[in-house]
Amino acid sequence: MNKYKTTPMFRALGAACAAGLISTTALASDEVITSTFYPYQDSTPQFDGLSPGLVIDQSNLAQFKDIIDPAFHSFIENGWTTITVGETTSFDLHPSYIEATRASLGQVSLGDQVGEISGWAAGRPFPEEPSADDPRAGEKLAWNYKYGYNWGDSAAIYPFYWKYRDMDSGDIERTIKFNFHFLNYMGRVNQEPTPEITPNPSELFRAIYVQVLDPYDVRNTQLLIHRAADDLKRDNSWLYLGFQRRVRRLATGQVTDAFLGSDLMIEDFEGYNGRISDMNWRYQGTRYMLMPFYNHNELTLDAETHQDDDGYQVVAFGGQGGCFPNITWQLRKVYEVEAVPVDESHPLSRRVHFMDAQTFTIPRTISYDRKGSLWKTFTIGQAHPDHHLPANQGSGVSIDDSFSMIDVQASHCTTGQFKGQVDPELTPPNMFNVQHLRATGS
Repeated sequence: MNKYKTTPMFRALGAACAAGLISTTALASDEVITSTFYPYQDSTPQFDGLSPGLVIDQSNLAQFKDIIDPAFHSFIENGWTTITVGETTSFDLHPSYIEATRASLGQVSLGDQVGEISGWAAGRPFPEEPSADDPRAGEKLAWNYKYGYNWGDSAAIYPFYWKYRDMDSGDIERTIKFNFHFLNYMGRVNQEPTPEITPNPSELFRAIYVQVLDPYDVRNTQLLIHRAADDLKRDNSWLYLGFQRRVRRLATGQVTDAFLGSDLMIEDFEGYNGRISDMNWRYQGTRYMLMPFYNHNELTLDAETHQDDDGYQVVAFGGQGGCFPNITWQLRKVYEVEAVPVDESHPLSRRVHFMDAQTFTIPRTISYDRKGSLWKTFTIGQAHPDHHLPANQGSGVSIDDSFSMIDVQASHCTTGQFKGQVDPELTPPNMFNVQHLRATGS
């Protein structure tokens, strides 16, 4: 594995620092920012025998065991799927998010208990490299994910197709068409208003709104989630059931139920859709792993289903039961983080998240049941915004572009095909209130 070299820029900065032309604090700041946001600036990670275009299958799997997570390794070993290797590329986040991180560097700290944080206004709260000697390193990485630039200030998956699949027969049992919308109220760095939407009397950090478009029996089912800026406050969530024409508040435990009969919990959305304080977090190390990052426009896409009027085509699926996206994978820097539920009645004993060190998305998660056995694995394909829809180019958002949640024990999966759009016109703030649920459902 290659080590990163000192770049010419940093050698020049070091010389300037020694000459007294620039402060050591400024130099340290630049080093931290470059390390966290541009990890491939000087060189890219290498692994013996790995090159773009290589297909990893049963015949050569043993050679690459160290750079594939254990669950996906077992899938390839079983002959269920393969990995096609792509070139490692930089997914640069938006410059305003990076500058917000620089502005608050060293000012953010954790509170006495999990879920407490102070000094954060916008950007990545803890951009420094995690340390195995820091007992709260995993918690800091979780905050980096929560306050990450996933979908930016607001975006929509519009439309969004979920397919329920039998892994043994390959039958598609059900297809649900959604729209998903995401809105940050605080920490906004790009879309006006910045840095916060006001008024914000409930002091919300983020909201998610979901509407089912098809099929008929669940049409107009809607979900609204309000996440408070105070992580110790519980989410407020509401469900509108079209056939009942009424809004009801979701009980806390319902976020870990199967959502609309799928293999996903509400808590699974985006990799993890819960409070920091709901989990005990443990940093398990930094690795270089193959991760599902790619250029959407360079894939062989699904030309047969879900093609929009503008010609946009979704990611195709194949492999065992049609449960695996036909994408390429990059060797990338990854933080491995274990999350153990605080609530002993939680259906999971733990999740292992593989967080991408540059984007702080969670493209791979392995979930274990109460007995500690492998239960589910989640893959969220990440598409480069500059090789996607024109509206996404220059957004600095790593685009969620495909997903596969596999229930290993039930031999079942739910797959997602996306049209992610970073367009604030699709996600107005007035969409994220209970009155909107009633008005849309009536």
